[in-house]
Amino acid sequence: MLDYRYGTEPMRTVFRANSYLQYLLEVEATLAEVQEAKQIIPKGISKNIRKGVKLVNRERVEEIESEINHDVMAVVKALEEQSGDSGKWIHFGATSYDIVDTARGLQHKAAIVLLEKAINNLINSMAILAKSHKKTVMLGRTHGQWATPITFGLKISVFLAELIRHRERLKEIKPRILTGKFLGAVGSGAAMAPNTLEVQTEICKKLGLNEPLATTQILGRDRIAEVIAWGSNLATSLEKFTLEVRNLQRSDIGEVAEAFNKKKQVGSSTMAQKKNPITSENIGGLSRIVRSMLYTSYENNLQWHERDLANSSSERIILPQFYILLEYILIKSDNVFSNLYVNKEKMSENMSRAGGLPMAEAFVIALGKTDLGRQEAHELVRQISMDAESNKLTFNEAISNNSTVKEYLSNEVIQKTLQPENYIGHSEEIIDKVLDAL
Repeated sequence: MLDYRYGTEPMRTVFRANSYLQYLLEVEATLAEVQEAKQIIPKGISKNIRKGVKLVNRERVEEIESEINHDVMAVVKALEEQSGDSGKWIHFGATSYDIVDTARGLQHKAAIVLLEKAINNLINSMAILAKSHKKTVMLGRTHGQWATPITFGLKISVFLAELIRHRERLKEIKPRILTGKFLGAVGSGAAMAPNTLEVQTEICKKLGLNEPLATTQILGRDRIAEVIAWGSNLATSLEKFTLEVRNLQRSDIGEVAEAFNKKKQVGSSTMAQKKNPITSENIGGLSRIVRSMLYTSYENNLQWHERDLANSSSERIILPQFYILLEYILIKSDNVFSNLYVNKEKMSENMSRAGGLPMAEAFVIALGKTDLGRQEAHELVRQISMDAESNKLTFNEAISNNSTVKEYLSNEVIQKTLQPENYIGHSEEIIDKVLDAL
């Protein structure tokens, strides 16, 4: 069972026992309606079964299951009790996983609607942040070291582009995960032949699901593995984005920070000054749980012949937890980025503290365009940077006073090349391209 802290009520409701029961009953009732229309069962039967659906309660289903030790037949028997003489036609020609997998398809559909909303909200928040900071210059960092300047908007637009790809991937896999099936005990459709394929088509159409090309008794678990792989990929991205927040919020960097309620929020039980990035850390921890489900989902695609039951128990655990946690960390990520404090002054201060070192590449390029050539320019700038460190000079001082540099570059060019805002390349153009892709 998930801790009460995690998950929204709408997503939890999709996977509650009562909701799952209603999905199963809806599939049984739809089966009867389609069969009646195809004259497989007598006329007038389906309306009584549909009425019976409203009268079934979970307590009675669980009571029957405790006696017969079969979950789907417990649902069938409970519905039969509420459907009068029509009850004998319930589940006609179906096998348990015709009902279960189709009901799961309805759960996937409801859950994915909530995921799509959460993804779009996060994308919108990221877009606002990227647009607001198109010109906010900051240090780029590689290997944990100062690199060349970027803008904070560019950093966020890279995250935003990744989210757009995740949204596209979900769109691509939805037809494969939103699928029902009614091909019976081994996938041949024998029990309702010669009408089985028509019945399957009509049921899936009425329920807003796709139908498979071929199945065994169950839909291939490659479908579930695919959606959990997608979600694991997304969770990894969310952890990566918020890991950057955590790093930039470090006391020795201080360029961004999660929102913090100074009037009430407590950062530490002992260190009263603390303002920790707890939401980002929470996202990181829960993302690891989401990814851990991937292994089980792949194992569940292994089946003996046309069916065994090894997947059933674990899916009861991983599917609810997967969707609940994934939506939750999407919403938490949106909370982080929609309320993010961006400290422009600290970004500028950190850039100044670097003493010009982030502009080394700019000088390699500027000098490389002269008769000195690129390779000699690189070695010259490398040596200047090393000597500056040894002599306790800033790179700005060392490069500005170097005789060889002054031989090839004017003072005006040197000073222009030292300005970080002059070396952000196509940052604004790239940000605009990402925003246009929304």
